[in-house]
Parts: sequence; structure tokens; C-alpha cells
Amino acid sequence: MFPAVFLDRDGVIIENVASYVRSWDDVAFLPGSLEALARLAASPYKVVMVTNQSAVGRGILRFEEAQIINTRILETIRRAGGRVDGAYICPHGPQDGCDCRKPLPGLLLKAAAELNIDLARSIMVGDALTDLQAGQAAGVMRSFLVLTGRGQGQAALPGAAQLASGGVFPDLAAVLAGWLPKADS
Repeated sequence: MFPAVFLDRDGVIIENVASYVRSWDDVAFLPGSLEALARLAASPYKVVMVTNQSAVGRGILRFEEAQIINTRILETIRRAGGRVDGAYICPHGPQDGCDCRKPLPGLLLKAAAELNIDLARSIMVGDALTDLQAGQAAGVMRSFLVLTGRGQGQAALPGAAQLASGGVFPDLAAVLAGWLPKADS
């Protein structure tokens, strides 16, 4: 079994867009995220992107369009020297009652089953408490909150410090700079 780094998409890898990422024109990579993913590619960790895309469930975006956007994001990451071993989308709206929408652990559990991941040796990186709650519910070793995306506002919420068991960092690059060397030793 492999350890993994689970990454939220919007707010961790790309800019979070309040009106939803609806097309490739809405995609803007966060500063340093591609370089961080290239650094992570050399690690023994599976790299897994897990993302809620309620625009699909709300009828704003077709699932196929969300998949096309994800595919282009993954291609851009690969061209920059990064690696993503799995990408999982929850297409449901908040009221749909699914088991994959974060804060529920369904996306992480599905990835663990399909990619032979040891959740107890894995981490979650997100910009929202729901990301960290999903990691906790799935049994990951630790969760990190980044201050990009919605992170600054989320860091001020009650319980944020406890959910961010790995700490609060400015961005994905800072998480990996502070954590990855320890994990490799």
C-alpha cells in the first residue's frame, strides 16, 4: 500500500472562483502550485486530486465539461513536471445526499480502494474545513490548511486549528517545503 497526498483543486492548485470554474478561461494556477507539484512528483506518495464540483449538480456545468477542465488541468501539471495519479470529482450539489461530497470521505475512500492507498500514512491539503473534515473522516495521518482560496476565512472559523492537524500554511508550496522533507527521512 502507498501513502498519498490528497489535494483539493480549487483554492489549492488553481484559483477558487466564486461563480464556479465553468470553462478553461476560468482556470488560473495559483502561484507556485505547478512547481510544488513538480517537486512532489519525485516523492513516493501517490498524488490525488479530490474536488467538489457542485456546479454540475446545480445544472450550471455538465459533468463532461467538468471532466474536460480537469483533464486540461492534469495535462498542464504533467507538462510542468508534476504527476497526478488520480483525480476524483463529486458532481453533486449540497442537497443531493451523496457520500462523496466533502466533508464526507467518499472521494478519498474511493481513491484509496482504486489506487491501493494507505490512508493512515496519507495527508490531506485543502483550503476549506470541509476538505480537512473529509481527510479526518477518511483516517488520514494529518491535514493541512492553506491560506490560498478560501483558506484565510476558513482559518478564522472555530475548530480550524484542531482540524488542521498538520498546521496552517500560506500555500501548497509551503506545505510541501515544511512537510515533505520530514516524510522522506
